[in-house]
Amino acid sequence: MAKDPVCGMYVDEKNAVYKRTVEGRTYYFCSENCLKTFEKPEAEQKSLKHLVIFSSIFAFFTFLFSYFPITVYPNNLILFLLATPVQFIAGWRYYRGALDGLKQRSANMDTLIAIGTSAAWIYSTLVVFLPAYFTGDTYFDTSVFVITFVLVGKYLEEIAKGRASQSLKKLMDLRPKMATVIRISKEVDVPVEEIRVGDLVVVKPGEKIPVDGVIKEGYSTVDESMITGESMPVEKRIGDQVIGATINKTGLIRIQATKVGSDSTLSQIISLVENAQLSKVPIQRLADKVSSYFTPAVILIALASFFIWYLFGLSFIFSLTILVSVLIIACPCALGLATPIAILMGISKASENGILIRNGEVLEAAEKIDTIVFDKTGTLTKGEPAVTNVFAVGDVEDKKVLTLAAVAEKGSSHPIAKAVLSKAKEQEIKIPDAESYETFAGGGIKAKYLNSSIFVGNKEFIKNVKISVDIIEGQIQKLEAEKKTVVIVGFGKKLVGIIAVADVLKESSKKAIEELKSGRKELIMLTGDNEATANAIAKEVGIDRFMANVMPKDKVDIVKKLQDEHKFVAMVGDGINDGPALAQANVGIAIGSGTDVAKETGGIVLIKNDLRDVVTAIDLSRYTMKKIKQNLFWAFFYNIVGIPIAAGILYPFLKILLNPVIAGGAMAFSSFFVVGNSVLMKRYKAKI
Repeated sequence: MAKDPVCGMYVDEKNAVYKRTVEGRTYYFCSENCLKTFEKPEAEQKSLKHLVIFSSIFAFFTFLFSYFPITVYPNNLILFLLATPVQFIAGWRYYRGALDGLKQRSANMDTLIAIGTSAAWIYSTLVVFLPAYFTGDTYFDTSVFVITFVLVGKYLEEIAKGRASQSLKKLMDLRPKMATVIRISKEVDVPVEEIRVGDLVVVKPGEKIPVDGVIKEGYSTVDESMITGESMPVEKRIGDQVIGATINKTGLIRIQATKVGSDSTLSQIISLVENAQLSKVPIQRLADKVSSYFTPAVILIALASFFIWYLFGLSFIFSLTILVSVLIIACPCALGLATPIAILMGISKASENGILIRNGEVLEAAEKIDTIVFDKTGTLTKGEPAVTNVFAVGDVEDKKVLTLAAVAEKGSSHPIAKAVLSKAKEQEIKIPDAESYETFAGGGIKAKYLNSSIFVGNKEFIKNVKISVDIIEGQIQKLEAEKKTVVIVGFGKKLVGIIAVADVLKESSKKAIEELKSGRKELIMLTGDNEATANAIAKEVGIDRFMANVMPKDKVDIVKKLQDEHKFVAMVGDGINDGPALAQANVGIAIGSGTDVAKETGGIVLIKNDLRDVVTAIDLSRYTMKKIKQNLFWAFFYNIVGIPIAAGILYPFLKILLNPVIAGGAMAFSSFFVVGNSVLMKRYKAKI
């Protein structure tokens, strides 16, 4: 048995309705609808949009003629003319879905919708054209409204599914379209697709690096945050590796292409995201699961009721009325409303709390989460450097060290400069302008101030300007062991002090972790840092289990391994390198300040960048599922009571209850109750 990659239903490989082979991999489909969604999601979405508009127009006029008689012509005939196109054009997909389900020997919501609406339409049509035999009200409005409402819900879900493919498009758009290549000793602009392994590529400051390669000439700093998630630019010298789609910041470099096309790092990430999305088993919706048992039971009861009364000598018309009453009372109005109304309210409440939930499947799934994997940089931490320590040498005050560093860094846009200036602002230090600035690539900054020179930079730079750092060597080594970037400050020829810069925890991280641990969730932190640094961060935030030295490509494998251990995994991340893991996880949770790719791949987006919203999302999912189960209980309770009555169990004592009008009224009441119970969700308040 295989699983349909769209709906998640098990399909017998020999009896699959459709199968397709893509890049050597075969997929099996249970229905034409699933195949269309897989092959052309945009076309399926467009088709649904047209059907929604079509059925909504007819539903509007059906509503008018059902409840506001405004014509001298027989309303029932007009309602027949309005309902029939909806039943057999807009509703055709449910007949097709029911047929596909029948081929697979299973029933689903499509089966229930097709049978219920058909019963309402057929009975109403008999009332219109055979009034001598069938009397009473018609139920054209029931069939039209059920089909229209379910179509709207399906269309909204297709919009959400379409967003998944957007993440791949955004990844592909990251690659530059053109590149400068040296051909026959000349610089030539060529499309990136034409670059071959071994080509020498010229990358100017500010340009994206087009392919993976090795630096052959030049020195620069490269912003690799879109791949690694690390905010600090990385120094690159001759012989160093560079990654395609990262940004060359400072110097002109010439690189020799080593990986192009599908072999590049970015292409491999795209492939990982795509494979994760295809292999990820869709979550079976609770309503579909219940329908698979409920639908066959209703059909059997309806048929049994018909034959029992007919064999007992009652008329064919009476027996047929019993059959129709059972099918109408089982028409999935309440069942169809039970999930989508609660989901709509849940998504709305999430939005009010700064949480974007892509679709109902994600909201239903979040309550099952038992394991949460956190990326470190930009997720648990702020994702940008901040000053963590200031140490003065001799009789100099810490504030003096910070002031001198801020004067020198005032004209720089480097992340370390921003951290120093932010700390100075926090301490309300007034930063005067220097007389001049001079930047030394890969080293530091020299600034003229008060007829002397300020030197701010790394150890090699400070040593080169003849300032001794021996007295603070031990302190530097200790800070570097903690994975902090050390900036040394000199004034004149004198060592003034050092400033340590590192990525720090978000204010919300500790509280979020504390709440999740109290909820008995297994928490895991992933980081590319070494063991000592990872241990320090994990201990500070309160996470007991962590994995250090994790490469971007390893994250998806870690999630898969946890899933193989039968764990329901949520992945929380913010970078492109988190994309495959976000797609693979049962629930992907993206940070709102992260990359577009992460946000498009994640099923949940934390708009406020507050990790406490992970707690709220899970709690809201739990609350929503509670409401859905309540709704389904009452929808089925009404059916459990109503179906036997409709089947004639109380005949001949309460003949009036056998009228389909009573069945229709009971159906309306159950729908009203389900909607009312869902509206009560407005009272939900976030725990933290």
